[in-house]
Amino acid sequence: MDERSTRGNSRPTPYGARQGSKASGVVRHSAVKGGVSSRTAQMTRRASAHAGGSHSRGGHALPRRRRGALPLALGSLAVVALLAVAAIALAPRLLPPSGSGTEPVPAGRQVTVNIPEGSGASAVAQILQDAGIIGDQTAFLKEVQAQGAESSMKSGTYDLITGGNVRELVRTLVSGPNSSSSRVTVAEGLTLTRTAAVVQDALGISSEEFLAQAKASNYAGDYPFLADAQDDSLEGFLYPSTYDLGGGEVTADTVIRAMLDQYRANVLSLDLGSAKASIRDRYGVSMSDYDILKLASIIEKEALNDDDRYKIASVMYNRMKADMALQSDATMGYVTGAAVTADDLKTDSPYNTYLHKGLTPTPICAPSLASVQAALNPADTGYYYFWITDSEHIFSESYEDHQSAIANSTGA
Repeated sequence: MDERSTRGNSRPTPYGARQGSKASGVVRHSAVKGGVSSRTAQMTRRASAHAGGSHSRGGHALPRRRRGALPLALGSLAVVALLAVAAIALAPRLLPPSGSGTEPVPAGRQVTVNIPEGSGASAVAQILQDAGIIGDQTAFLKEVQAQGAESSMKSGTYDLITGGNVRELVRTLVSGPNSSSSRVTVAEGLTLTRTAAVVQDALGISSEEFLAQAKASNYAGDYPFLADAQDDSLEGFLYPSTYDLGGGEVTADTVIRAMLDQYRANVLSLDLGSAKASIRDRYGVSMSDYDILKLASIIEKEALNDDDRYKIASVMYNRMKADMALQSDATMGYVTGAAVTADDLKTDSPYNTYLHKGLTPTPICAPSLASVQAALNPADTGYYYFWITDSEHIFSESYEDHQSAIANSTGA
């Protein structure tokens, strides 16, 4: 279940809201069974036939001569020599690579390896050989030298394929870690608490540690846009995306900084100034960047699709212009963490937008970029109300139309 709030459809409220592989150990396989080749067997038979099959022209058998022993001896030596050559050729396949304490991993297997910080080319070669990624350190080191990569291979965790192309392997190590073990996907609309749980599941960083680190005061010096954050909270600022954090030790601080970097790159790249000026002209409402983020978080929780976002934004601005309470169930859902009841809407909380006009003290989730854009560019409508069914929003300009929409959708 996701974390978007829901409401009972029978209650005619102005708003509804919806709640919103590492390879471990050593992979072993059986060695190829050796044997004498068919060609060797044929040569053996020929040697035997030539040694004892001579006849005279006249058809009379001649006495066997002692010099026939020399070809037999030569044939036997040839067999022995062929067997020796075959054994030398098969030995690398039958025996583990030199320096490896285990049997080789079959080609084509994905294996996760970690290259420690400060590892030289020889140390990297040994790690790769031990993991079965390569069978010959010499060939790997020659390729490292050919690419001039002795000092440019990066530490971190890699997902690599055994028996692959050595040239591509070196290029991967130069490019940097590619392991999914340092990857986390944070969905749109998550609260800070839910984000901490996702990070814990994906990266093993405890949610308690993450939440303790996620304070605006820890980052305001490096990220000036946090200056307006209330309650020392990063709620709303941890940008939803997929993060690949390979390349070293991953900590709560590492994750948070990556998310703040993405917020800065995506949200602050929008023309916030022009959009806020337009909103002020149209609705007589002055919005800060932080206010835009708060409204976007409400839109994120209320919307069913992208088209709805712009209409919901217009409802919110129309109500602010008319000095009406926003009356969003989603804001109380942020407090209760569950479906909102009629009693919840009587609770005196700064997040109760039925009792308190204006926006909430903080955002109520990390909104998508689409919701931020909707908050900046609301649709031009006369809507003041909406009702949510399981599949759509029904928008209304008057309370009477709103009541009719509720009655029609619920069969009341």
